[in-house]
Amino acid sequence: MLGAGAWGTTFAAVLADAGTDVTLWGRDDAVVRSVRDDRRHEASLPGVELPPGIHATTDIEEALAGADLVAVAVPAQRAREIIAPFAPLLPAGAVAVSLMKGIELGTHERMSQLIAEAWGLPGERVAVVSGPNLAQEIAQRQPTATVVASESREAAEMVAAATASSYFRPYTNEDVVGVELSGAYKNVIAVGVGITDGLGFGNNTTATVITRGLAEIQRLGLSLGARAETFSGLAGMGDLIATCASPLSRNHTLGAHLGRGASLDDAIARTRGTAEGVKTSQSIQELAAAQGVDVPICDGVVTMLSGGAPVQAVIEALLSRPRKAEVD
Repeated sequence: MLGAGAWGTTFAAVLADAGTDVTLWGRDDAVVRSVRDDRRHEASLPGVELPPGIHATTDIEEALAGADLVAVAVPAQRAREIIAPFAPLLPAGAVAVSLMKGIELGTHERMSQLIAEAWGLPGERVAVVSGPNLAQEIAQRQPTATVVASESREAAEMVAAATASSYFRPYTNEDVVGVELSGAYKNVIAVGVGITDGLGFGNNTTATVITRGLAEIQRLGLSLGARAETFSGLAGMGDLIATCASPLSRNHTLGAHLGRGASLDDAIARTRGTAEGVKTSQSIQELAAAQGVDVPICDGVVTMLSGGAPVQAVIEALLSRPRKAEVD
């Protein structure tokens, strides 16, 4: 497990609880010692006791030696620079698992594409985990389900078997594009919902942003070859609801700070963690433009993040559009 933040550490716990032998790699000596010796990661998972069986190390060679699965949970926009040097250490035949939810700036690549390129892997050796994955709740062993997607059914089943437990239920899916796009795009929509909450708008506005946001995600996904049914499932609507509704969501929290009048820099500082929707909003806006797909809520979020008037941006994204049928 590469990445000892909240989600990486939680996923290491999921693997350990499922009976999988797991080594957690991180770069912070204090965090690694605390996980290894005290079974704690108070900075990211306060009050959570981690299961026995997680070996933690700062030695990347030790972490990767003999691994069958290599899961990655590092900041999406820094993923390439972090993981590319590890390519020569990757065990032959290992399946790479992306836990990241973002679209890389510049290349517009999904994280599975980035990993495959950085490590020289074919698509059948890469899998994606996405869905309602709020780390704090999962670390507390609250019941949840998720989606494991891969071009290879065997790889997806391998990851599912390594993670299934009494509280963590993985489903498999072959629609990597739809699952991964949903995970990245929902962070943008969550920033938008947070902004409307911060502005004091109510549940009608929240419901409008979520449902029209899902329509945007599906519209772009279908243009990229995704399957329509993916967007009504755990990776689509499920993850969107969790991220937009929960105070545990960093993207929602950041948006709420913006809606209350904070600058972007202040909102990032107060959120205390990476809100992937900030930079992913720009990547998705550019990707949608290249595909010729209309994404008004994403456009509105980009406008607000760049200092545009929040109320006006919300109104334009939701209401100042040509009237049309809800479903084409």
